[in-house]
Amino acid sequence: MSGQHNHSKQQMATLALGAIGVVFGDIGTSPLYALKEIFLSGMPIDEIHVLGVLSLIFWSLTMVVAIKYATFIMRADNKGEGGIIALMTLALNGSKGHRRRMRFIVTIGLIGTVLFYGDSIITPAISVLSAVEGLQIIAPSLESYIVPITILVLGGLFIIQVKGTGHVGKLFGPIMVVWFLSLAAMGAINILENTDVLKALNPYYAAHILMELGVRGFLIMGSVVLVMTGAEALYADMGHFGLKPIRYAWFGFVFPALLINYFGQGALLLGNPDAIQNPFYLLAPSWLLYPLLVLATLATVIASQAVISGSFSLTRQAIQLGYCPRMNIRHTSGEEIGQVYIPAINWMLMVAVFVLVLSFKSSTALASAYGLAVTGTMLVDTLLAFIVIQALWRWNKLTSITFLVIFLTLDLIYLGSSTLKIPTGGWLPLLVGAVLFFIITTWIQGRALLGEFMDERRVLFEDLEEKIDVDLVRVEGCAIYLARNLHGVPQVLLHNLEHNHVLHKQIIVLTIVTKDEPYVTEEHRVKIRQFGKNENFYRVKLYYGFQQKPDVRRALELCVQEGLPIDPSQASFFVGSERIAFRRHSRMPKWRRGLFRFLFHNSSSAIEFFKIPVDQVIELGIRAEL
Repeated sequence: MSGQHNHSKQQMATLALGAIGVVFGDIGTSPLYALKEIFLSGMPIDEIHVLGVLSLIFWSLTMVVAIKYATFIMRADNKGEGGIIALMTLALNGSKGHRRRMRFIVTIGLIGTVLFYGDSIITPAISVLSAVEGLQIIAPSLESYIVPITILVLGGLFIIQVKGTGHVGKLFGPIMVVWFLSLAAMGAINILENTDVLKALNPYYAAHILMELGVRGFLIMGSVVLVMTGAEALYADMGHFGLKPIRYAWFGFVFPALLINYFGQGALLLGNPDAIQNPFYLLAPSWLLYPLLVLATLATVIASQAVISGSFSLTRQAIQLGYCPRMNIRHTSGEEIGQVYIPAINWMLMVAVFVLVLSFKSSTALASAYGLAVTGTMLVDTLLAFIVIQALWRWNKLTSITFLVIFLTLDLIYLGSSTLKIPTGGWLPLLVGAVLFFIITTWIQGRALLGEFMDERRVLFEDLEEKIDVDLVRVEGCAIYLARNLHGVPQVLLHNLEHNHVLHKQIIVLTIVTKDEPYVTEEHRVKIRQFGKNENFYRVKLYYGFQQKPDVRRALELCVQEGLPIDPSQASFFVGSERIAFRRHSRMPKWRRGLFRFLFHNSSSAIEFFKIPVDQVIELGIRAEL
């Protein structure tokens, strides 16, 4: 018993170390620029204002990250998985039968998703830039090299994505542990020189500065948000590390280290207001600056890696749930199912990040673009969590409304203050989000119209059997027809009958179903049913979670084990290749039609995506008028 307990402790420590390396990279690198940006708005650097800002930082991290995310929202796991799509599917599960509410959930869930991509573009740019800007303090003569070095570091990061991050990832934990220990050590030394900063734990100072500054106090909340960037990662990465390891790492190590560093920067500013030019690097003694620059750069690369990997994971989930066109997805690890690489997303992110760095050229300029995406996603999380609390957890009305009022008020304050940044760069994540939302909604509407087109021409199996008995010739072999719908005869089968007038002796109609849960075990992967009078007609359904990639070859092996009398290596796969056209009075607006046609015809092939043996495939063209 004792040995088992020790083993679980060791496992927990290993997972917590991994979480420190992956989950907390974004929020852990905020001390590089957050406090500086708050004061650069022109606020006086004196005791009352420094204490007020530190109090705002402390209570923001406590209320939003520690209480809202780590305590409440992380309880909303979808069979162990977290993140905005997992939360959206939970909310949808609790709202079945309420069409308007389900439409609202999908809409705000997609808004939160596209804002995450805006965040994914800004985070690598601002993080690495802020680290390399240490050259301004260490070697001012090298200031002109900051942007080129940043581009070089980020370029290398995006290029190595194709190799996978499994081996590099093992170094992330120890590096980030050293990073957080350095944050705490530098902060503690400066706090010991001016312990008055500890007064900022009193919420009086936060309230005082807000009341004293009035509208300006509201404005600085848009900069205070910078200390919480990456908060959603605690929830989004829950499936990789588990609830307890992330909570232990946050409350036992990361949260204290961040607070000590922020309070240390505050103590430095009280003694030397001129240190505002870069309070993070000026915390350190001069002999430590070069090692600190290297460590900060490594930490920001790790933070960027976490965001890039998160984009890959989110895109895969969106593809599986039908919110995004199929893309080429490569698994970069044979052991870790979550390690994937999506070339299209990687190169688009790289180009966008390069454009940002070359356009804004400094972390201060980029900070004006940061915040809207973060606060928008936080607001969506609050609304979705409230629906889950009411519909699935069945909290009493008073408790659930209290949750909504407290956290929605905070989110609206942060979001409202961030909207004031729109003219100076805040438009960027909004523009990215708007373009992606337009693309996603076009895809969803087009797929819905295609589904309706197929339904209108659906033939029941009973009608097919009558036709078979009268007109058709049967040939040897097994034909597997891929079907979008769970009912009726697939169009590709009807198309084959219409043109070839033959039917194989063994017919399998195969449908791949993505469930609203992250994983489906192989024991529940396959469902086989005979249909009709003919004993050689089968309908096979393959079930996958939204975190999994379908593999038809492996699934057919499971079908054989379940008793399906086929030889997969001898079967022929019939796949429909739809050609999209639009009716004059199509329900899809004209300004969306070209985009949907482009997305549809450039999406990854079903043959490659579902891992169907290429040399056994017969494609039949189908004209679909939407």
